[in-house]
Amino acid sequence: MSQENRRGLLIILSSPSGAGKSTLARRLRDWDKDIAFSVSATTRAPRPGEVDGREYLFTDEARFKSMVANGDMLEHAHVFGNFYGSPRGPVQEAIEQGRDVLFDIDWQGAQQINNSALGMHTLSIFLLPPSIPELRNRLEKRGQDDAQTIARRMEKSWDEISHWGGYDFVLVNDDLDATEEKLKTIITATRLRRSQQPQLTAHVRNLQTQFEDLS
Repeated sequence: MSQENRRGLLIILSSPSGAGKSTLARRLRDWDKDIAFSVSATTRAPRPGEVDGREYLFTDEARFKSMVANGDMLEHAHVFGNFYGSPRGPVQEAIEQGRDVLFDIDWQGAQQINNSALGMHTLSIFLLPPSIPELRNRLEKRGQDDAQTIARRMEKSWDEISHWGGYDFVLVNDDLDATEEKLKTIITATRLRRSQQPQLTAHVRNLQTQFEDLS
């Protein structure tokens, strides 16, 4: 289906840290280059190798709060002492052009988007780890955080997992390749949802006219 014939989806991927959502998000964008990534704004400092405007839009707390107050954030949350949020403008523009927008966010952001004016166009997917020991192992192996940060992330993991019931789809990511294929199937099917095909109303009206012309 061409972009002109459908509305874009807001694809939400959520999981506890270490369950694979960032890796799968990258794979989805490699699969379909027309999927736009929602670059979140954040008040945290950049990590080594991160570039402003690519991984995140890095900003200070005063500007972030100003954007929230002005309604310029589709969703926002306070996580591990920093603010994160999704600017509304680029998302609205993309879905109106028939482009999907991918969100790598937590349950708080997912809930806000689902409750927003764009909620009917969301597809929310939660990724579960195969086990808690494996979740810790993945956090340690990726080498991004010190022991204290890993401990904090593990403490928060159950809070994240406890919200799995609020998502459209839930997948256990015990095999990265298999999970990727399931995600592709879910997205392909959801793009055909009635709410994503604005041309259907005109088509049915045309069918009605043709039917009436037969009489």
